[in-house]
Amino acid sequence: MKRLLRSPLLRNTRKGTQQPASLVSVYYDTGKRKLRKHGLTLRVRRTGRHYTQTIKGEGHASSALMDRFEWEHDIAGEKPNLDMAADSGLKPIFSKTLQAKLKPLFETRVHRRSFTIRSGRSEISLSIDKGTVAAGRNSSPICEVELELKRGEALELFKVAQVLAKEVPVQLAVTSKSERGFALIDGKKSPAVGAGFVATSPDTTSQAAFQIIARSCLHQIVANQEAAWNGVSEGIHQARVGLRRLRAALSLFDEMLPDAQSAAIKQELKWTTLEFGPARELDVFIQLVVKSAATGKAEEPGVAPVNRELRRKRREAFSRVRLAIESGRFRALMLDTAAWIEVGEWTRNPDDIARTMRDQPIAATASEQLQHYRKKILKHGKRLTDLDPYQRHKRRIESKKLRYASEFFGPVFTGKKAARRRKEFIAGLGQLQDTLGDLNDISVHEKLSARIASADDSDGKTKHTTSTKAFAAGRLSGREEARVAAILEDAERAYARFAKAKPFWR
Repeated sequence: MKRLLRSPLLRNTRKGTQQPASLVSVYYDTGKRKLRKHGLTLRVRRTGRHYTQTIKGEGHASSALMDRFEWEHDIAGEKPNLDMAADSGLKPIFSKTLQAKLKPLFETRVHRRSFTIRSGRSEISLSIDKGTVAAGRNSSPICEVELELKRGEALELFKVAQVLAKEVPVQLAVTSKSERGFALIDGKKSPAVGAGFVATSPDTTSQAAFQIIARSCLHQIVANQEAAWNGVSEGIHQARVGLRRLRAALSLFDEMLPDAQSAAIKQELKWTTLEFGPARELDVFIQLVVKSAATGKAEEPGVAPVNRELRRKRREAFSRVRLAIESGRFRALMLDTAAWIEVGEWTRNPDDIARTMRDQPIAATASEQLQHYRKKILKHGKRLTDLDPYQRHKRRIESKKLRYASEFFGPVFTGKKAARRRKEFIAGLGQLQDTLGDLNDISVHEKLSARIASADDSDGKTKHTTSTKAFAAGRLSGREEARVAAILEDAERAYARFAKAKPFWR
């Protein structure tokens, strides 16, 4: 904080600096969280003797980064005045019954310093908040910087953010203060966050569609960085899903992203995926294979030392995830990716072909990509039993891309028939993807077992212990190999169901 306040970025803005303020905000909802279910938050903020009521519609994961709809009014006291909601279009939600059930749930207390930054012809508000969010006896610290574009170009906003990131170790965040408060109430300090709905539509341009999709993916990655840093398995998994979804989106829109900046983002996303990979692989192996082998009255010989070594490797892999998230490389990637999505070189490419591709409706691109990957799977998936693990892995990647594309582009194709077909299409594709995923897990597990069998004894035990451990690793590998035939049968049935499903984009 001291380094930030001494930075040249803020020293040059002293004339536009506002006086520091202490803000106390109380958040209201019903016991059943009715406002939250409608994507709304209601707060009353006290600044000195002044009270302000704010109703916010939380920004969608696929809307511009951290955009929110907001209705704000000055009120006479600390209790909400919901008559003010009439002009916000929210009057039907704020019924008399709901108003009677509203109660304070949590509060934030922050010390705010605000600055006005001028960059080019743009004006940017920079606010530094330090304090706490508290719900009953539970609390957590707040230390954040918020940048808001008051007027001008978004490009200047990101320039300021990137200058700031070079001076202090800021980390991109998408979790609002209200979301932190609800997490405290629910007792979830680091909740994992799944993929959000992608709000594409038939009249969306290809550029806008890619931005909507990419924002949603980035939101999922960033929303899970705290859980992943804290070693929450599901948080690491969901962050990896967000990374894979974003990399799939780059592949689907590859012809629209020919520039060097896009290539650099793609390479850095691949690096992050590799950093997160071992933690997830070891976690799955321990949960699905080793634990099942260690259950029962008589544990198989050598499983205990194998289990210990795997857990040690798992701890190392989780530390690797934490170090990656803490690194300047990861912090820069998240911020650079946000800037690239909104104002990257690809959005300003003057080439006529590139401009035409950006401006064309998404439906044509969506149909083309969906058909392309469907044909690939139909062609190569007929003889799954004849494929080696690497070839099956490639089919798995294709099915995953088609699954993500179906989710990304689903809203583009409207109507009951399209919705019905899409449901059946994704169901068959999902089964195929799951079975191919199981086969890939077995291949990964066999490699992990082979490494354990050939590794020196990390505990410094006798050769007998080492050989017993190698024997146990071989038994674990054998257990996995025995599952292959049954899963291949399931995969062939899933392929047959997928092949019968009609394309929902026609």
